[in-house]
Amino acid sequence: MNPHIVIWSIVSSLAGFLFGFDTVVISGAEKTIQQLWHLSPGMHGVAMASALYGTVLGALFGGWPTDRLGRRPTLFWIGILYFVSAVWSGLATDVWSFIIARFIGGLGVGVSTVVAPIYISEISPPGARGRLAGLFQFNLVLGILAAFLSNYLIEGTSANDWRWMLGAEALPAFLYTVACLIIPESPRWLLLHGRDGDRERAMGVLRKLGPQASLAELSRTADRIVAATHAEGDAGGAAWRLWRPLTLAFLVAFFNQFSGINAVLYFAPRIFEMAGLGEKAALLQSIGIGVTNLVFTFVGLWLIDRLGRRTLLVIGSLGYIVSLGLCAWAFATQTFSFVPACIFAFIASHAIGQGAVIWVFISEIFPDAFRASGQAIGCGTHWVCAALITTLFPFFVTIAPPSVIFAFFCGMMVLQLVWVLTAVPETKGVPLEELAARLQSQA
Repeated sequence: MNPHIVIWSIVSSLAGFLFGFDTVVISGAEKTIQQLWHLSPGMHGVAMASALYGTVLGALFGGWPTDRLGRRPTLFWIGILYFVSAVWSGLATDVWSFIIARFIGGLGVGVSTVVAPIYISEISPPGARGRLAGLFQFNLVLGILAAFLSNYLIEGTSANDWRWMLGAEALPAFLYTVACLIIPESPRWLLLHGRDGDRERAMGVLRKLGPQASLAELSRTADRIVAATHAEGDAGGAAWRLWRPLTLAFLVAFFNQFSGINAVLYFAPRIFEMAGLGEKAALLQSIGIGVTNLVFTFVGLWLIDRLGRRTLLVIGSLGYIVSLGLCAWAFATQTFSFVPACIFAFIASHAIGQGAVIWVFISEIFPDAFRASGQAIGCGTHWVCAALITTLFPFFVTIAPPSVIFAFFCGMMVLQLVWVLTAVPETKGVPLEELAARLQSQA
């Protein structure tokens, strides 16, 4: 594969590494923070979800800088947000300072889920778009594993070990920010905005993306992108045809979170402790979650351009239903030794299905003129649901047994399976402009 495409995709997808690290690193510090600042269950939920509140805002409004500033500058500035958040979180002296610091990091997470998959999709050839855009998810789970491992290694090293857990993110955030300086702007963004000299810059990027193509072929490619964008540009005429991609983006994001994935990732040590494991063993089992996630994300990325997005969603849904149902049974019957296996199976199902598909799928289904705003709606839905579940989970575990909670998530995945089988189209291997036209024509 063209090395330029690979390198640029890897660099931009490193935003996913910071996303995963930032999301999960709090799991090693959450109990200490609750005890240190004497937080009630309600306030504890707010503090734990503070990054998610920033993520919601970043996701909902991330389309604005992605369109106005460009893909590349937006990728650079989210690295700055991650760095500031990591340093500030580690130095926080009270819960409100901590909440602000985590909120800033959440802004970076939210915007990254909009811009990084879009950037990769816009520079990728159709036949490899799933694997390349899926690098965002791969780096996400690599960041999750790194956070679990970092927490495990730092835990117990000092009285303020939780501060080092949170501050450890500053190093990868700095390296990512510097790496963003080597990537070019997306040629589609340059052609879409059409400012003086942008077509020439876009042609230069297209030349690197397709070095075997002649200048005439590259010019025709640019003309097709511009023509498709102009055809989509009449928002009044096109808006009614966007209901299908909007519905698909909303539901894939909604079901992603109502699988319970963020509740498991955020509170993994606590869930394992409820199953009878000690604190250190619970942290070690959490590393097992990260390893399982990484291994099966490899599998998902290998399959996504072979079997397709829809097929992976079906496979993941079936795995969700079985693993969550068995987990509910294990807690209900107090067969606690079975819980870790159920959780690992749940994580594997997520990695192959929703985890591998969501960011790729949302970045594909919208027309060029509406891609950033459509991605923002899908990502905003994802993070609103994530914030809701993460805020309420500590409360619900005090009023309902774990068996009921896992049974609820299982029921939601039954609904997801029905939706996928009846309403989700296949998108693999289809050029972006052709796919957008196909979805709008079927509206």
